[in-house]
Amino acid sequence: MPQPEPAECFISVDVETAGPVPSLYSLLSIGACLVDRPEVSFYVELAPEHEAALPAALEVSKLSMEELAQDGTHPEVAMRQFAEWVDEVTPKGERPVFVGFNAAFDWMFVADYFERHLGRNPFGHAAVDIKAYYMGKAGSTLAQSSMSELSPRYLGGSALSHNALGDARDQAALFRAILADSGAAHDA
Repeated sequence: MPQPEPAECFISVDVETAGPVPSLYSLLSIGACLVDRPEVSFYVELAPEHEAALPAALEVSKLSMEELAQDGTHPEVAMRQFAEWVDEVTPKGERPVFVGFNAAFDWMFVADYFERHLGRNPFGHAAVDIKAYYMGKAGSTLAQSSMSELSPRYLGGSALSHNALGDARDQAALFRAILADSGAAHDA
């Protein structure tokens, strides 16, 4: 008889980076919260591993490579803290599930940093992308799943702050609203 799948603990994750790929650019901040309880949260700013930075990326996040080099948490320590938080907030018998808005981008950095610095990723090898979930639910195009399209419908028109924790909380609210709109039941 097959074992039942463990319950899922949805965790909204957002990152700010110095550029588009982790092999060339640094992960600068991580924000995360439980989807169903966004007040249960995690935030860390990381010391850069690479000197390269795109000015446009830093303009969006308002983070400073120089300040993070001085005051940021070493990446190995930051990823250990994040993994410990994920383990702590995931109820016994449940599995943590990474949830992101355009999860491919955020997932790429988080998975890379977890594997390189800890040798394990507490989320495993999968993530839920809010945009893709909405596309499947609504039968929409990718363009119709953008934040400019979804925010007026689900978030009262608010824009993302590009603070990793603030955006993780907004993503959690968006995902909860889409789940409720689709009639999907979820117990966290």
